[in-house]
Amino acid sequence: MFRFEHIEYLWALAILPVLILVFILWKRWRKNSIENFLSPQLKEHILPRMSNSKPTIQFIFFLIAMVLIIVGFAGPQVGTKLEEVKREGVELIVAVDVSNSMTAEDLSPNRLERAKRAIEKLVDRLQSDRIGMIVFAGNAYTQLPITTDYAAAKLFLDAVNTDIVPVQGTAIGDAIDLAMESFDMESSTSKAIIIISDGEDHEGGAEEAAEKASEQNVAVHTIGMGSEEGAPIPIYRGERRLGYMKNKNGETVVSKLNPEMLEEIADAGNGKFVQATNADAGLNYIFDEIGKMEKAEFGSKVYTDYENRFQYFLGAGLLFLVFSVLTGKRKSNIFGINKGEK
Repeated sequence: MFRFEHIEYLWALAILPVLILVFILWKRWRKNSIENFLSPQLKEHILPRMSNSKPTIQFIFFLIAMVLIIVGFAGPQVGTKLEEVKREGVELIVAVDVSNSMTAEDLSPNRLERAKRAIEKLVDRLQSDRIGMIVFAGNAYTQLPITTDYAAAKLFLDAVNTDIVPVQGTAIGDAIDLAMESFDMESSTSKAIIIISDGEDHEGGAEEAAEKASEQNVAVHTIGMGSEEGAPIPIYRGERRLGYMKNKNGETVVSKLNPEMLEEIADAGNGKFVQATNADAGLNYIFDEIGKMEKAEFGSKVYTDYENRFQYFLGAGLLFLVFSVLTGKRKSNIFGINKGEK
């Protein structure tokens, strides 16, 4: 396993294109200066002793030295030992509704973005728990397999949008079934599913799926995004709003939260239902419920005993720096006799 202890130092590599550009401009200036300012007699005396290739070779050695030294300062390390670390926690799968209705703006900035911000805060509160992510609309897909890599969870969360699932709808039942398939049911770790949706265009089967999950000791919680008054569904092209979604009769579609259905799913799944507001997305209450769950021990493979490798890069960098200095700019003079002399 390879990593950098100070990866931010690698930004210094951005100076290399600037150095290359300066060198190219210097070569052109040097050539023009020789052509315009040296007399024919001086050219005949000086040019045979000057090498055209050595300055380029010298510069290449210098660039290699710079790359190696910068990488060395970034602190390359190699993980030499893979160990199983014992942790205590629970397994969570968050299923996020990404149907078009989740872009309604009765929550700020809209339902989906509000949900994503709440999930990010949830990830920040996790310690030794494992988390997975499912996205669903008309179909359900695994966005993130169950993991303890919270940085990866945030990265995959950032990519969630309404274009990620091609078929529209609200297949909560499929999301619960997929979550159950994702769990390691042979493990004694406590498990929970969190459904985040407005519950609109519900396709059925969710209560039955939640009940089956509950029978296997998996709690199903639901968080309702939106308001019962509802809001129109905006249509955007880039950052520009073109208008609002309309039905076949040309009427503006108003998307409304379906709290009754989401509450029924939570009841069937022996979980809790919370309606999100602009002040609270509801995950705090759900997280408190999850905190009451019995935590079990599980193993996680991690690299340990990282060894520093910076000294190899710094050493090689200094060596190429010496090569650059020793290369010089004149043609080789063997046994004191310059080429062209008799």
